[in-house]
Amino acid sequence: MATSSPSLADAIAAAGSSVDFLRNAQARPTVFPVAPEFSNWRSEQHSWRETVALLDQSHHMTDLFLTGPDALKLLSDTGVNSFAKFQVDNAKQFIAVNHEGYLIGDAILFYLAEESFDLVGHPMVIDWVQYHLETGDYDAQVERDGNSIVRQGPPKLYRYELQGPNALALVEKLIGGPVPATKFFHMTSFQIAGSTVRALRHGMAGQPGFELFGPWAEGDSIRAALIEAGADLGLVQVGSMGYSSANLESGWVPSPLPAIFSGEGTDAYRAWLGAAGAGSLAGSLLSSDIEDYYVTPYDLGYGRSVAFDHDFIGRAALERHAENQTRTKVTLVWNGDDVAAAIGSLFQPGTPAKYMALPKSRYGLYQADEVLLDGKPVGISMDCGYMANEQVFASLATIDSSAAETGTEVTVTWGEDPNTRKPQVEPHRQVTIRATVAPAPYLDYARSNYRDR
Repeated sequence: MATSSPSLADAIAAAGSSVDFLRNAQARPTVFPVAPEFSNWRSEQHSWRETVALLDQSHHMTDLFLTGPDALKLLSDTGVNSFAKFQVDNAKQFIAVNHEGYLIGDAILFYLAEESFDLVGHPMVIDWVQYHLETGDYDAQVERDGNSIVRQGPPKLYRYELQGPNALALVEKLIGGPVPATKFFHMTSFQIAGSTVRALRHGMAGQPGFELFGPWAEGDSIRAALIEAGADLGLVQVGSMGYSSANLESGWVPSPLPAIFSGEGTDAYRAWLGAAGAGSLAGSLLSSDIEDYYVTPYDLGYGRSVAFDHDFIGRAALERHAENQTRTKVTLVWNGDDVAAAIGSLFQPGTPAKYMALPKSRYGLYQADEVLLDGKPVGISMDCGYMANEQVFASLATIDSSAAETGTEVTVTWGEDPNTRKPQVEPHRQVTIRATVAPAPYLDYARSNYRDR
């Protein structure tokens, strides 16, 4: 990835600090360049719980195709995961940290063929891996397919997700028989509409599902076949508004702040990385120390994915974090009366509370709101929004383990003081929202059938 002008290092220098740059960045939050709604986002949310949802993932994620003899070594050197048993037709949640053991990001890694991989997700971890390929000594090649906001022309692959209790029946109807036995996060192939489709056994919102992908030229016919076959199974196409909120049910935090603004080796990385894709920081948490916004894999419940069976960037530091785990990922269920009062302030004289968009209320790529217990800071509230299936407004948070017992009452500070210059920030006042600690994932089904596998 060639450094764009200006580099991230240049932009931070001009702003005065990483925090000032991020909190006032003019970047938009993550955009899903598909239809916002096909019907309405409430019904679309219900579909992955009640029937079957079709979600188009073709446009909002970045693909990094890695090939060559050293491709797996590169991934092993940058990833905290074990690769000892990783093989073709497997996939995993790839996780990377900086030299100090703080999270860079995560993405889904597909083992497509011998010496061939596809790393799919937000650019944070993809940029990190590409940088180490370009600056390291690896016999590997890379092809990057950016999302549809930055790419010229169509994607290389279509990518559709089927979620919900009727997802299996839909696939079996299309292929005319049972789906080949496929373990969770393993891949198989079958024929749909005369084309070979690769399928990852997956499910983002805690429901059984498949992620289907193949050459872009075949995508329209596959999509048409899914819609036709799903008509009597209750298939619902889900737009970007509904899709963006699915993670609240499954408990996945999509964009924690990447730990690239301090630490060993990050000066050169920020000089390589363009500022345009750095994103923006929103929320009530206000600190001049950028590291106060960092998290470890353990803070987000990724401990089971960490494997100290190989050397990787940040291993020694991560071992120290493993011995001193202080925070726990939780769901915070916001008090409905307090949320209603914040929204209701729009209709009252004076400066209102920060606008709360539904179903997703994140107004920066990285959302960081302070969480208080008895007036003292205990953690960070991140992604937040409304779950129609549960009829609650909630956020995913990482908080001190001493405050993480289910049922604990905390408060979330909503809004910025002072108001920043991000385009998504209007004049507003901070308000306090009561919240109750609950497990993450929030869904009983997801908690027992998805993350525990």
